[in-house]
Amino acid sequence: MAEPYKFELVSPERLLVSEDVESVVIPGTEGEMTVMADHAPVMSTIKPGVVIVKPVSGGEQKYVVFGGFADILPQTCTLLAESAIAVSDIDREDVARRIQAAREDIEDAKDDAARTKAEAYLAQLTTLEGVVAAGG
Repeated sequence: MAEPYKFELVSPERLLVSEDVESVVIPGTEGEMTVMADHAPVMSTIKPGVVIVKPVSGGEQKYVVFGGFADILPQTCTLLAESAIAVSDIDREDVARRIQAAREDIEDAKDDAARTKAEAYLAQLTTLEGVVAAGG
């Protein structure tokens, strides 16, 4: 069994998780990463995706996050999400609304940089839509 450490998942609305965990999989903008106790200190931005939490108590919890950042230290990991919700509570209509808004952002982009950023966000949301449709 992996050494436990403290993990917190926080959104502007509420604290979703605050418990001892064995590991957490985070969708970093540079790639997915698994965080365990004694991880090297890292601060990473996160992209829309699924966070997989493995509590010490057993089982697995999945949360959909829409951006934010993670502060990883050897004995703690705090993920501050722009928006987060348990996969079991996901509103598929909300994902569809976000996808439509991203498509509008692409159409309304004033320059190539804004268009590229909106296209990347749309790609992430589309991938996320597939994960939600598959049941997490």
